Amino acid sequence: MESLSQSTVFAWLSTEGSMSFTAGEQIYSRHLEADYPKGFSRYRILFAELDSLSEDLLQVTHTSLNVWLASLDGNLSLALIVRDCGLTCIEVCTSIPLTSVQIAAISETVSLELFELTVDAPQLSQAGLLVMDMDSTAIEIECIDELAEMAGVGPAVAEVTELAMQGELDFEQSLRARVAKLKGADAEIIDTLCAKLPLMPGLKEMIAELQSHGWRTVVASGGFTPFVNHLKQLLALDAAFANKLDIESGKLLGTVSGQVVDAQYKADTVLKCAKQWQIAAGQRVAIGDGANDIPMINTADFGIAYHAKPKLAQAADVSINRLNLKALPYLFQRT
Repeated sequence: MESLSQSTVFAWLSTEGSMSFTAGEQIYSRHLEADYPKGFSRYRILFAELDSLSEDLLQVTHTSLNVWLASLDGNLSLALIVRDCGLTCIEVCTSIPLTSVQIAAISETVSLELFELTVDAPQLSQAGLLVMDMDSTAIEIECIDELAEMAGVGPAVAEVTELAMQGELDFEQSLRARVAKLKGADAEIIDTLCAKLPLMPGLKEMIAELQSHGWRTVVASGGFTPFVNHLKQLLALDAAFANKLDIESGKLLGTVSGQVVDAQYKADTVLKCAKQWQIAAGQRVAIGDGANDIPMINTADFGIAYHAKPKLAQAADVSINRLNLKALPYLFQRT
């Protein structure tokens, strides 16, 4: 299969060549990530994993990139951004900020995603904190919906879940209403679901990379303790918070006990964990997908919406809409 390195721009960036390159009427400069041209706008283009692309889509991808770069105005400086997650990423620094039309033009290419990098983006190489939502962020499912299906009350619970995710219902009320429908279900369904919990693609790689740089990783979920504890053990997370399902004689009672992990609790978790581990301002990051994550996203220095509901996407500093969680470390600076 043809690789992106055969693209004109990538061929130049991938070799130990000159610090400048001319293609048609466009002249490119090269920079290192830590030495980007000050005063320029910074953008990162991340590509889907190459082995997942057909030859035709790969050809369309790098052709679209070359055409788009050639259409830009002003001075351009490019760099390859390298992370352990293994995605292909180029940084495009422009002396003239991109217009919405220019951003939309490259965003039409389905195999990539463009992100603007701000001057105050977190530093990957400095200790930081990531607080994650669990359902539909760290894992691919909504645990309450799966438990409901296994208990035979799936449709009724899923309808309430969706309203809660859209921010149309009070979280605690909706949580208690959904859990009540599980009353009498065999508690073994919890272990069954834990055993097949589907991790979000890229989760393991993202966590491993952050941990290699001294980051603290936490999950704070409106879901349930057996599932967050499973993730904590599997990924060596530093902490995990969720709601406690009440069980008696091997049956679910249809209630939760203790403090409910709601939107405010998740936001407070960012501050509490940052204080506990002395995480510097600017290094507190949160990621989620639903309206219940908005306070957490707003509390963090850098909030990320992941394949998110519209209300959360509007509140976040950046949105990952196409790619998986491997993209996250590329949104940070590295000096």
